[in-house]
Amino acid sequence: MRTIRVTGKGQIKVKPDMTRITMTLDGLFKDYGETLRHSSDETEALKDVLSAFGFERADLKTLNFSVDTEYESYKDRDGSYKQRFSGYRFRHMLKVEFPSDNDRLGKVLYALANCKVRPEFRISYTVSDPEAAKNTLLGKAVADAKEKASVLTQAAGVTLKDIQTVDYSWGEIDFEYRPMNGDVMMECCTAPMAAKSYDLDIEPDDISVSDTVTLVWEIG
Repeated sequence: MRTIRVTGKGQIKVKPDMTRITMTLDGLFKDYGETLRHSSDETEALKDVLSAFGFERADLKTLNFSVDTEYESYKDRDGSYKQRFSGYRFRHMLKVEFPSDNDRLGKVLYALANCKVRPEFRISYTVSDPEAAKNTLLGKAVADAKEKASVLTQAAGVTLKDIQTVDYSWGEIDFEYRPMNGDVMMECCTAPMAAKSYDLDIEPDDISVSDTVTLVWEIG
């Protein structure tokens, strides 16, 4: 059986409609149990802050959590460098998402910048229905493969028959737009303000994504 194998590429631009705040809590303590307790207490404090702006406590989602031993170098009496135990460092990365609203965002960022746990945070934008966007992208990739296959077979004087295989990676597509890095975000949100909000005028750009799919046809 003769076949033709063609890879199609789909490209789309999606307007983001969701705002994502990613927060990181970090702390170093001598005792393992104390480290876990501080992590839990600070997470609950974040939930308390966010609940004042209409979020449910379950809306704060963990992205990554780790506890690692940490050591520091020191110079011994004989001049040699050695390592000694510093403690256990926890790192808890969390996120919260909501329909884009600059007024609400400004108030939440002000509260985060001035709350007692003072997390590192950054903002980004995403889409509320990534599956619909993925399906549109996949459809465009298949249509592109069909168009290429039609041109190739017509030029070669053969005909397309049934599709034999469809090869798609099903990889994760990143529907996230980051308008500024974390350092810039923190600088913007540590300046003193008269009102308990930051005046933000952010209009995120469209998110450009692409993907490929490979189809194999029988040709006659």
